Amino acid sequence: MECGPALPDSLVLEIFLHLAHDCVLRAGLTCRQWFAVSRDEFLWRELFYTYYRIPRSVPRHPAAVSWYKEFRRLFDCIPCVEVQTLKEHHDQVLHLAFSHRGHRFSSCSKDCTVKLWDTEQPDGNISLVHSCNMRQFNWGYTQFSQFNADDSLLLVSGVYLGPHHSSSGEIAVISLENYTLLSRVRNKPYDVFGCWLNETHLISGNLHWIGNMTSCSVLWLNKAFQDIESENVNVVKRLFKIQNVNASTIRTVMVAHCRRHDNPDLLLDYEAQSQARTQRQRGQQQHQPLLFDLGTSGSEEEEDEEEDDKCQRETRFHGLTTARLPQPTVSGLEHVLQSRKKVGSTERAIEAQVAQMMGRAHTKAPDPSLIDPSATAEGEDKTYLLFTTGSLTYSPHQIGIKLIKPDQMTTCGPVLGEERSSEEFFDSLDHVIDIHGHIIGMGLSPDHRYLYVNSRAWPSGYVISDPMCPPPIAEEIDLHVIDLKSLREERRSLRAHRAFTPNDECFFIFLDVSRDFVAR
Repeated sequence: MECGPALPDSLVLEIFLHLAHDCVLRAGLTCRQWFAVSRDEFLWRELFYTYYRIPRSVPRHPAAVSWYKEFRRLFDCIPCVEVQTLKEHHDQVLHLAFSHRGHRFSSCSKDCTVKLWDTEQPDGNISLVHSCNMRQFNWGYTQFSQFNADDSLLLVSGVYLGPHHSSSGEIAVISLENYTLLSRVRNKPYDVFGCWLNETHLISGNLHWIGNMTSCSVLWLNKAFQDIESENVNVVKRLFKIQNVNASTIRTVMVAHCRRHDNPDLLLDYEAQSQARTQRQRGQQQHQPLLFDLGTSGSEEEEDEEEDDKCQRETRFHGLTTARLPQPTVSGLEHVLQSRKKVGSTERAIEAQVAQMMGRAHTKAPDPSLIDPSATAEGEDKTYLLFTTGSLTYSPHQIGIKLIKPDQMTTCGPVLGEERSSEEFFDSLDHVIDIHGHIIGMGLSPDHRYLYVNSRAWPSGYVISDPMCPPPIAEEIDLHVIDLKSLREERRSLRAHRAFTPNDECFFIFLDVSRDFVAR
């Protein structure tokens, strides 16, 4: 029996473009011609953007060899089948953290417990191996957890209900060998969260008000084992002391261990990286990083009043005064809102000018190697402290970067300002990246080369006249990619999700980044 004339490839392709991907694959089994057309690159490019609803401005994964294989990789790797439901928490689950080996994960919840789960049971199910109720330590809820580098310790951050009905933060360290509580560290404000610097030391925060909208944030290095080995061994050491203006606060601290990075990140296409490098080379002479004297927001417990008074005495010692009302009994933004009702606009403007003058006169100069990252030795490893902050309003709109030097990796050495001169009251930020929007999430790539930042943009050209009235924010969520090798934003890679909460109701969401995906 003779077969009729075959359809032209162009016509078969046009038909396939109107089919779903599974229908295309089945049709490709009909004959050799249809099979060849069913693997056409143009066809799978269209199917890719249509099926996954990805903007066409987002490039293909640079490591992908074809659109068909990239479609299949996403289809096979994205979890889509629920295999088990864990019901041990009795309230909203706020955060999950996986160990570096992947054999365990921890969960934090509004039920004020942190739970540890095992993923390597013989039956293949996930089982609960430990649960700790932090309400016994007067916590309101647990909000964040993180395994240290060798998965031997677990950092747990929560909201501590302190005196005067105020909320500050606290960090607990739990041994994963015998599940004992090793130490507890205060952490204020609580949305500093805290993080590991290395296997045995963690970073926490503290806050002291020195004005109605001016404060001082202190970042501390803490030893996880708070046992006293000898009277000459420190278990805590001050890392940085940073001025905060316009009600801004340091929040969400992270540590990035930036090794030698010679390979491009796989989530950025080669063409975009090449263009970014060309632009950097052209503007290298003109580029100067923005430098601000920034800081964090409020502590309010009784024992902090002495520290606040000390900050005021030190500022007066330098010949400056600050207009400050009696310390309120509420924390963070509530402190600012109540103070603002009692202070006129003229007094606020004077305070802002005094704070800026104090910052310029008594802030330690930034590290020159960070002002020009190319000036450092080729292949030199660095450790950066990253956090959200601001300079124009209280909502977080900037990424602050501080270089942590090798002698700062331990609690040994100078403490409590012995290493700074009397004229260097504050530490400056080594680098600041302005996102021009409300930052609502951050996450590091596995190799710590890239920082991914979720934000909701401000209107273009918006001028902030009142720090207590931040700009309106967009519903669309932008994903920014910051290269920690060059300390610049490479590109705005994706605008996909939408959010509808106003400025004062936004909450922070940790991004989870793998080699191939960014979970938002």
